[in-house]
Amino acid sequence: MLLRQLEYLIALARERHFARAAAACHVSQPSLSAGIAKLESELQLSIVIRGRRFAGFTPEGEQVVSWARRILADRDALTQELAGLRRGVGGVLRVCAIPTAVVTASMLTSALCRAHPGVRVRLDSGSSRDIVRRLVDFDLDVGLTYTDNEPLGDAIRVVPLYREHYLALTPDDGSLAGRGSVTWAEVAALPLCLFTRDMQHRRIIDGCFAEAGVEAAPAVEADSVAALYAHVSSGGWSTVIAHVWLATFGVPAGMRVLPLVGVDRTPQVGLVLADREPQAPLVRVLREIADAEDLAGRMADLRDRLDRF
Repeated sequence: MLLRQLEYLIALARERHFARAAAACHVSQPSLSAGIAKLESELQLSIVIRGRRFAGFTPEGEQVVSWARRILADRDALTQELAGLRRGVGGVLRVCAIPTAVVTASMLTSALCRAHPGVRVRLDSGSSRDIVRRLVDFDLDVGLTYTDNEPLGDAIRVVPLYREHYLALTPDDGSLAGRGSVTWAEVAALPLCLFTRDMQHRRIIDGCFAEAGVEAAPAVEADSVAALYAHVSSGGWSTVIAHVWLATFGVPAGMRVLPLVGVDRTPQVGLVLADREPQAPLVRVLREIADAEDLAGRMADLRDRLDRF
């Protein structure tokens, strides 16, 4: 069994298409197919369900894919460890953050790259469920997500980073002009743009509205922070933001932020890691960066300075 054969298999599991998997591995499709066929012969079992196109894996094949991910993850961790001994920290760190935490993920990854120029980062955006699945499948090194709102499972280790506080982002000349704060019930009555219901941030926000005895009915739903800001900037809309977004996006012209009162929910955002040892060297380094950056302190200071927005 060759590691290259396992790489072919993982590429096929990721791409779900023989030609795209071959292109990802920089080989011809016949070479990729032959490599997987040789792996099947060595293991004496069928891995791929064959047809006119890729149709999935056999039950035994799913187990082989799972082990292949683990073997290649261990190979990559060993490579990073040895490279670090020779010439310092390097390699590729695979990070996935929920859309609401992408802005703070950049604070950590930027600090990581400044401290270790040999490191490259691949930052994706995904749901909390996607992050957990990819960690368990060895398809991800670290995630950023809510850690105390919905269960993550026993296989996940949590490193707390900071807590979110919620603000209304609303037009300067709207119905809330001159106010110093606003209730959740008052915000629910505004023309709203909120996240889509499949996003955990929206489920948290809906829980706050429900606790205040109201239900929000947004006219516009979006799946990114940038899309929310684009809509409210166009005029007439309000939304609910996490205070940490102000560090990157600020307040659009003609808008203002107001603290939301009456419901006290401050969900925690943190790093999530697969609970296994030894940890990959780059994961250990990122945890050290997270400690040094003190996002909890920085985000608390940001909340204390809301009047500047």
